[in-house]
Amino acid sequence: MSAATAPGLQRIGLIVLPGFGLGALAGVLDVLVAFNTLNDGTLPALEPLLLSVDGGSVAAAGGAALSTRALLQAPPLLAAFVVAESPAGAGAQVLLDWLRRQAAAGCVLGGLGAGACWLADAGLLRGHRAAVHWPLIGQLADRHPEVLVSQHLWEIDRDRLSAAGHHAGRDLAIAWLGRRHGERHAQALAAQLGLAHLPSPDERQRVPLAARVAAEGGGGSRRLAEAVALMEANIAEPLPTEDIARLVGVSRRQLERLFKQHLGELPSRWYLQLRLDQARRLLRQTSQSVLQIALGCGFASGPHFSNAYRTRFGRTPREERSPRAAAWRAGNESPDSTEDA
Repeated sequence: MSAATAPGLQRIGLIVLPGFGLGALAGVLDVLVAFNTLNDGTLPALEPLLLSVDGGSVAAAGGAALSTRALLQAPPLLAAFVVAESPAGAGAQVLLDWLRRQAAAGCVLGGLGAGACWLADAGLLRGHRAAVHWPLIGQLADRHPEVLVSQHLWEIDRDRLSAAGHHAGRDLAIAWLGRRHGERHAQALAAQLGLAHLPSPDERQRVPLAARVAAEGGGGSRRLAEAVALMEANIAEPLPTEDIARLVGVSRRQLERLFKQHLGELPSRWYLQLRLDQARRLLRQTSQSVLQIALGCGFASGPHFSNAYRTRFGRTPREERSPRAAAWRAGNESPDSTEDA
């Protein structure tokens, strides 16, 4: 699949569509710049090319406009990413046909935000896992049952790459280049970009509570949303259920009914899961010690945290972190060694 256009140079196409997310684009660009900064000349340099259907200026979601080159003027590419915030609409055929030609030429194809929707419409995701921004998950699954739609932040399935956007695009690019050039390169990229650990391949998207409740037919309870917001704001020092109920203006029994109806759990159980999910993110993405994470997520001791973590995830905090610790050692780095659980 190598498509080097000149000795020591490989080009990456970034196809921006009107209303694209600047964060998603910036994440990939940051990784490409970091890759070239770290490159000692033993690997081809990566050159990003901003592309659009017709060329010219394309406005992002926030209004900022970027200059682009027309698709049909693009040179041979190693990879191409569609950066979009909405699925294919009118005038999509030029891009869909171009994507099919790129696939036939062996180009690696990716999508950021809604980009996977475009790849699917081009018929290029059959039998592939794909990630898309959470509001579009159901739409993509309904429209393309042949696609294995994922709720993860990003997916790499053979020569198809996809991410939900924002930081997920950055993490996807790090993981992809790591697979091409080795774990050490991924570790170096993560460190260059200020990340304590490599991006996790199984991190799920965080869907806002109101959207989850609405999807479950609940109509979006204001008091439920207020209760969850209180929980999210008080991770390190968990509030008693009675206090949460009083603060949102309902009885404890009413609050329990709301949680059971919309979230399938009692408030105390849901609160515990929220804290444990936060702990897992910190274990994977930071170098804090296990005890620091335990205390920061509202657990009184390391053993209490370890037991609760094992009950929820089937492994201890030490076991959660150990594969990442091995990766750090392989990259001549060493994770925080003061794990106390």
